[in-house]
Amino acid sequence: MSKKAIILLSGGLDSATTLAIAKKANYDCYALSINYHQRHNYELTAAKQIAKYFSVKDFKEVEIDLSWLNKSALTNDSLSIPENLSTGIPITYVPARNTIMMSLAMAWAESVDCTDIFIGVNAVDYSGYPDCREEYISSFQKMANLATKKAVEGELLKIHTPLIKLSKKEIILKGIELDVDYSLTISCYQVSPDGLACGKCDSCRLRKAGFENAGLSDPVSYTHLRAHETRHDL
Repeated sequence: MSKKAIILLSGGLDSATTLAIAKKANYDCYALSINYHQRHNYELTAAKQIAKYFSVKDFKEVEIDLSWLNKSALTNDSLSIPENLSTGIPITYVPARNTIMMSLAMAWAESVDCTDIFIGVNAVDYSGYPDCREEYISSFQKMANLATKKAVEGELLKIHTPLIKLSKKEIILKGIELDVDYSLTISCYQVSPDGLACGKCDSCRLRKAGFENAGLSDPVSYTHLRAHETRHDL
């Protein structure tokens, strides 16, 4: 029997690399994207493209409206996205987001007879989110193995976090090794409707620094670069 894995796929650099790692490990991959009414919902378009690129076994986009969580800049359009690297837990933190997403992944895993979940959380080059830490993942896995029928009957759930100790540079180099097409990914918190990244938010800055440190060009388009090209053409 083939191995199965649920992959939480946001459309960003980290989740695409995580999917590639699971594919390399010969899992049949079931990709799960969550439409939580995020302001940067172009990432859902990217997730579909990535899922197709990797020929996943199944892809689901689940809608769960978190727009009423109005203290996060990712779910409340009236709040500004910070354009400088933040200290502490930034306003882009969405309360319980990873818990909600992993709960849905846990449910789907049990419904397709699967005991492996992959998530691209990272505790090195990240924005300070508490639900990206190893101790959180370990605690969620323990809870999941108390909460599911398969685990109670002896088939324990494993949450894989292959990127958690890697720098953004290391993640990118790993993805290049695994033939990830990073032009399909988007990391921006305020991406334009046609897929242009801002180049200024925390996520863009971490991504750009990762490519620079890896000695590579970021293949995505940025709004400020596009504006420069337009002026140059004139």
